[in-house]
Amino acid sequence: QVQLQESGPGLVKPSQTLSLTCTVSGGPITTNYYYWTWIRQPPGKGLEWIGHIPYTGVTHINPSLRSRASISRDTAKNQFTLQLSSVSPEDTAVYYCTMGSVWGQGTQVTVSS
Repeated sequence: QVQLQESGPGLVKPSQTLSLTCTVSGGPITTNYYYWTWIRQPPGKGLEWIGHIPYTGVTHINPSLRSRASISRDTAKNQFTLQLSSVSPEDTAVYYCTMGSVWGQGTQVTVSS
């Protein structure tokens, strides 16, 4: 059974780059037809799809974040990573990594000086 665990800094300063890692257990991230996804939820708002990296390794990013977000994977470590550059307080949110109906517990990221 696949399990996901997010890790990364809880506090990031404005203009810096946020980097979050999702560690996958229970199956390889290269498994056919699996899509590894990042989603976030700002306080008081709904869920926002950030992007995904499927088993093919070809990423897809939300157009609204495409200029700042990137997703990569490390198949040796069975991890995938989100990088979000030039963060602002509007990027404050709980960030989740997901695969289908499987979700990590989420990690709170606050952007503040």
